[in-house]
Amino acid sequence: MSNTFLVPRFAAQAIPPHMPGMRIGLLGGSFNPPHQAHRAISQFALKRLQLDRVWWLVTPGNPLKENGTLHELGARMQAAREVADDPRIAVSCLESVIRTRYTIDTINTLRRRLPALRFVWIMGADNLAQFHRWQDWRRIAGQVPIAVIDRPPQSFRALGSPAAQALARYRLPEGKAALLADRPAPAWVFLTGLKLNLSSTGLRNPDGSWKGTK
Repeated sequence: MSNTFLVPRFAAQAIPPHMPGMRIGLLGGSFNPPHQAHRAISQFALKRLQLDRVWWLVTPGNPLKENGTLHELGARMQAAREVADDPRIAVSCLESVIRTRYTIDTINTLRRRLPALRFVWIMGADNLAQFHRWQDWRRIAGQVPIAVIDRPPQSFRALGSPAAQALARYRLPEGKAALLADRPAPAWVFLTGLKLNLSSTGLRNPDGSWKGTK
């Protein structure tokens, strides 16, 4: 296990295949391990937001979490591809290639390199609850629309969080979610209706290994 940056053998996959004008959802995370909730969230976002693709951005390490049990990037990339099992979902190691753990750096890189694409950042309600702790969170919200996927029982905590309150006037009605990718940031929507209760933490053994593996 390692939480160090790599010069990945997957570098060619840092920017997944795309075409100008595509609407791309970005789902960042450790994927330690990836699981069916990641897939379900992505497919839910594809439908509700009318996206063309979702890119899973497998991070070298979460700045807000203890990364001592983080598996090697290659293992997480491979597992993510196997779990995704959908041609509309691509797995990227961009953050390792550009050597960052911060979402703002990732978004800056993507917007600079791929100005013809329309990006939407996807996060769970649990992440909205702590979004105000992210590096440069206001700049993130000002550069890319955000879709928040409800994760009960986090709903009230998320919607009452400092970030949600600060961005309240930019929230779209859920019925207009399909317009989000075309809206200039800041803009966000809170999507309900997906009922899943899986987490990567719950799929790890005490020693950090993934359940079902040695």
